[in-house]
Amino acid sequence: MLKSHRMERPFGKCSNNCAYLFFAFIILSCLLFTYNGIASDSPAESKANKLKILHIMSYHYPWKWTEDQLNGFKFALKDVNIEYKIFQMDTKRKSGEGWKQKVANEAIELIKEWKPDLVYTNDDNAQQYVVTKFVNDEIPFVFSGVNADPAKYGFVGSKNITGVLEQEHFIASINLLKKIVPKVKKIAVILDDGPTWPGVTRRMKSKLNQIQDVEFTRWEVIKTFSQYKDMITSLQNEVHAIALLGIFTYKDIDGKNVKYTDVLKWTAEHSRLPDFSFWADRISNGTLCAVTVSGYEQGLAAGKIARKILIDGHRPNSIPMVPTLKGEPMVSLARANKLGLTLETEILLFSQVIDKFNWEK
Repeated sequence: MLKSHRMERPFGKCSNNCAYLFFAFIILSCLLFTYNGIASDSPAESKANKLKILHIMSYHYPWKWTEDQLNGFKFALKDVNIEYKIFQMDTKRKSGEGWKQKVANEAIELIKEWKPDLVYTNDDNAQQYVVTKFVNDEIPFVFSGVNADPAKYGFVGSKNITGVLEQEHFIASINLLKKIVPKVKKIAVILDDGPTWPGVTRRMKSKLNQIQDVEFTRWEVIKTFSQYKDMITSLQNEVHAIALLGIFTYKDIDGKNVKYTDVLKWTAEHSRLPDFSFWADRISNGTLCAVTVSGYEQGLAAGKIARKILIDGHRPNSIPMVPTLKGEPMVSLARANKLGLTLETEILLFSQVIDKFNWEK
């Protein structure tokens, strides 16, 4: 009995200790399991929650217009876990039809292979050559920087496409020009043959009755740099100012595209006429003035639309396609000095002033 009793006590004590150890082991195991579960599931969960956005730009990067749009778009979605992929169509520097078809086919294949949650496209070439192939598709598309009527591309009524229209600040730009050069009475408009300009000219012409004492005497579509030079030269004694709109697809004698910055530099060096446009990059490259369309505001508005679709669950066709409203006056002090113009203090105070040409920096 004694031997048996001595054996029971240690066993009883061991039982209590083992029980404690057993429960501790169970608790530790649960904690380790929970920890391991979080650690192993977290990347998968993160991957599952990461959205894929494909950005197809009509033009190229770096360029202020495309950079500003993309930066604005990303800012609107800055707190969302997104993987971005960017495709550059580069159709300003390479404007041939063969090139456009080639890069459009590549973009279309990328959409099909990568299967993004949303495609963000900007400017008209991407719409014309790519997005039109996905009207009423399951993938949502959001655009910005579009000058043409969305009906031209079949977007009106489409279940999966919406975006931001780019409408130039025409009246405001004319008013700014007239503050700088009050004597302006006759203006010639210069265009290239790109798809952007029919929509722009249609809107400009629809507002001509709002402008007093100014006549638009020419709407010239130019195809070569040589023709452009001849036209600018002939206009020197014919009009008082020039609207420089399409300057991207001019060909040189070898049939290659001339850089738009070279077109503007030549103009600043050879034309005595004040000129205006609607985009910020033109002013730093020699154009006198503009009330600009903000690329950042375009992208920001498109990003907010994408957020509504991806985060808030809105249908694309429930979101109206409207333009941004914010414009910014800009003047080139360098060009004004070259033209012998004096800028009033009011203009300098309320405008963004560019004091040097880009090629002088």
